[in-house]
Amino acid sequence: MDRLSPEKRRWNMSRIRSKNTGPEITVRSVLHSMGLRFRLHVKELPGKPDIVLKRHWTAIFVNGCFWHRHEGCRFAYTPKSRTEFWLGKFADNVRRDIEKHKRLEEQGWRVLIIWECETSDRDALENRLRAFFSACS
Repeated sequence: MDRLSPEKRRWNMSRIRSKNTGPEITVRSVLHSMGLRFRLHVKELPGKPDIVLKRHWTAIFVNGCFWHRHEGCRFAYTPKSRTEFWLGKFADNVRRDIEKHKRLEEQGWRVLIIWECETSDRDALENRLRAFFSACS
């Protein structure tokens, strides 16, 4: 049983953005401070990656732990109401993620997934990004 009325739940859900989220802005800020330039939400690529670094042939997805099921993360919980609905929705999200990553890799792109929970420690995020790009050079 949902604690919120259907109207309040609808209002809450309508406030969840898919672009320019806080974690995404954090990742963009770190990339920019590293001197990297990028494009946002390139429609021509499969899955419309959040960040595209064409020079490095890299597509970055900044995934929400809840929606994309970050394994072992405390934010990837399953709601107690309408559990079957949510499990189906999450499974579809994960399946679509795998498909779009595979299609990008087939086109020669490297795919990097940054999880929402990883953006809270800016230094660790920068270290991860530096390691990723130095391994690619």
